[in-house]
Amino acid sequence: MIATCVPALSRSTFESSTETWRSATRLTTDYWAGAIRRGAMPWDVASDAWRWSQAVSGRRPPTWSSPHEIVLETPITRLRDFSQGSKDSVVPTIVLPPQAGHDSCIVDYTSAQSQMKVLRAAGLTRLYSVDWVGATAETKGTTIDDYLADLDRVLDEVAPDGGKVNLVGDCQGGWLATIYAALHPERMNTLTIAGAPIDFHAGEAEIHKYVELLGAPGDLSFYERMVSNHGGVMKGEYLLGGFIAMQPENEVTRQLALLKHLDDAEHVARYTVFEDWFKHCQDIPGAFYLWIVEHLFSNNELVKGELRVGGERVDLGRIDCPLFLLAGQKDHITPPDQVWAIAEHVSTPADKIQRELTAGGHLGLFMGREALRDHWPELMAGVLAASTVAVSPAEATRAAKRAAPSRPPVIRPGY
Repeated sequence: MIATCVPALSRSTFESSTETWRSATRLTTDYWAGAIRRGAMPWDVASDAWRWSQAVSGRRPPTWSSPHEIVLETPITRLRDFSQGSKDSVVPTIVLPPQAGHDSCIVDYTSAQSQMKVLRAAGLTRLYSVDWVGATAETKGTTIDDYLADLDRVLDEVAPDGGKVNLVGDCQGGWLATIYAALHPERMNTLTIAGAPIDFHAGEAEIHKYVELLGAPGDLSFYERMVSNHGGVMKGEYLLGGFIAMQPENEVTRQLALLKHLDDAEHVARYTVFEDWFKHCQDIPGAFYLWIVEHLFSNNELVKGELRVGGERVDLGRIDCPLFLLAGQKDHITPPDQVWAIAEHVSTPADKIQRELTAGGHLGLFMGREALRDHWPELMAGVLAASTVAVSPAEATRAAKRAAPSRPPVIRPGY
């Protein structure tokens, strides 16, 4: 398997290197052409370089954008309530954000680009989001069982006495939601996953190629060294570096585009918001990270029916609730086939499975204009229809689209 993945990685590395060179050449040329047109003197260029360096290095912690309150907190999770006091007769909805070394607030990125805002506008007004807390020395030993136990607490807080919920899981939050749904199908009203790998070996995923390259099946020594060398955690900075290395042309393009648009206040503001989120890293518990690599990315046990958690087999066939799937056509982190695979293993009837495919990549699924405007409203209208009879799907779709961004962000996601 290693022999087959090396040529594939070589091709993708060559393509990325070529595109990086093209982007750097084009944007550098654009900057100097603009400097010549405005008659820039050497000290003007020096000033640009100083302002650019300040913008590149001036990072702040990212923030959530919509009104909410924290109603539950443990050492590894927080529960943020976006219901704003709603008592509507609608099944509560819980969002599980990505957990890959970044802050969970990607689901509430800005007031104009907010998954939470779109879901509320669709009529899912009893709305919550889990917020994953970065690993510390005290929580480095956190396991999959601990996260699932916290989800039990979250569901009991939101829907007491065994009530049902709508789970919405993005990327890592999606496969975690799927595992929980398989273990507790009686608690599921609907399940939505976006950019979430279920068959970790399907498609042409860059991550799977690297997992094959860095160790033979069953060999976790590379990952174990990374965790042990940093006190029992997987550093968020390492995860960030890995994502950038997959498509370095995006990083180069974003930084040089800033130099070109230094006098465009809106561009600088959008750049700052994205960089504050993208470059703000949090660590993953080492025990949990190694479990993910072994059982999911390497052994692909979820779709094989071999995954066991807490002594119980995770049987996807126990999931029979309505299913809503979102994938990105250009997603090199989680290709669409990895998302669609869930439909082949659940017991949900085919007419209760809704798919949406965006034209973009991975991060765009959670905060991009196209996904928030054209795809999330359609999916959430279906979720609402399964949650209450108070609002028609068409009305829910129109309301959600009104909450979506009206124009695309200038700063494109890095992966």
